[in-house]
Amino acid sequence: MPDKSDKHGAKLDEEIERETQGMVSGGHPTHAQEFVETEPFSDDDPDDPTAAAAAAREGSPPGMSAQDVEGRSALARMLTGVRYPARPNELIRHAAEGGAPDTAVEELRTLPKREYENVADVAEELGYGREERRY
Repeated sequence: MPDKSDKHGAKLDEEIERETQGMVSGGHPTHAQEFVETEPFSDDDPDDPTAAAAAAREGSPPGMSAQDVEGRSALARMLTGVRYPARPNELIRHAAEGGAPDTAVEELRTLPKREYENVADVAEELGYGREERRY
């Protein structure tokens, strides 16, 4: 019995030995056997993701359209590295130095003069909408 652990006790050691016997010996079945039953399938036609109805199932969060999500995503990429809270002049300088398109820089120039807490705050001020809290 020198290979038994004295941390668990004899009863638990025997139980662990039984559970792992198949893995050690290789010949006995274990609870880790391959699943061999085929998965059920549906006779229903799957939804066509390219159909017009796909717009109703888009992955936009509540409170935002797909265009809002794309705009906010582009804004976030453009403002990557900005330290918040930030004022509009910091956002404009960062975007211009990062090679942002002139239209995007001009859009940032329209921001009211205040501190912005994060990209979502900037995006909301620019009219991209704000994601509603999900529970």
